[in-house]
Amino acid sequence: MENYYSYADFMKAMAQTKKITEAEKLLNDIYLDLFLKHVHRSQQEEQLMTLIDEALDNHDQKAFTKYTAQLQILNHEETE
Repeated sequence: MENYYSYADFMKAMAQTKKITEAEKLLNDIYLDLFLKHVHRSQQEEQLMTLIDEALDNHDQKAFTKYTAQLQILNHEETE
C-alpha cells in the first residue's frame, strides 16, 4: 500500500488532454490508497485497544506494556 504519487505525475496526467481519464484514474488511485490506509490504521488501533482492555481486565502487566507500546508506535507513525 505504500504508493508514492507526486504532484508532477498528477500534473503530467492532467496536461494530456486526450487522456483526461488517466488523470482521473490517478486521482482515484490516490484517494483509494489514502482510504485503505485510514481503514487499516483504524482497525489496528481498535484491535490494540481491545487487547489493552483485556490485559487490564486480566491484570496482565506484560501484555498491557506490549500493546500500549505498539499503540504508541502506531500513533507516532501517523504523525510522521
